[in-house]
Amino acid sequence: MTMAKEYRLSAERLEELKQEQHYLKTVREKEVAELIKEARSFGDLSENSEYDEAKNEQGKLYSRIAELDEILSNYVIIEENETLDTVHVGSTVVVEDVEFEETETYSIVGSQEADPMNGRISEDSPFGRALIGKKAGEEVNVEAPAGTIRYKIVEIR
Repeated sequence: MTMAKEYRLSAERLEELKQEQHYLKTVREKEVAELIKEARSFGDLSENSEYDEAKNEQGKLYSRIAELDEILSNYVIIEENETLDTVHVGSTVVVEDVEFEETETYSIVGSQEADPMNGRISEDSPFGRALIGKKAGEEVNVEAPAGTIRYKIVEIR
């Protein structure tokens, strides 16, 4: 039996997901049911694009609800006060690309919150895994498509 994936969430993200789940199960589900009911009233379902769209929307809705149910039944709250001298989920890390001497700042987040284009790196990514548990001053090697990149951890906030 495989263990369920554990989703690491900040307290704020947990609240957002709970609110989204509540909204989808109360308001949105009723709206979609209404759309289907309305589309049915247009008659012949075989040539009824409104009905197909409404059923499609319902499918998307149910799959998002299932996804939220899964996350909200297998989550761990990320403690904000985990030791600040090592990199952990919730840390903001300033790193320097050793070769190019460029510094960059990243936030380490749970996989549900990752947004690499905005500096939010998943703990599950190769970069995130390389940084987790390290201290300021340490160097890490990250396997990238272009080869191995060496980063020095400048600061952890």
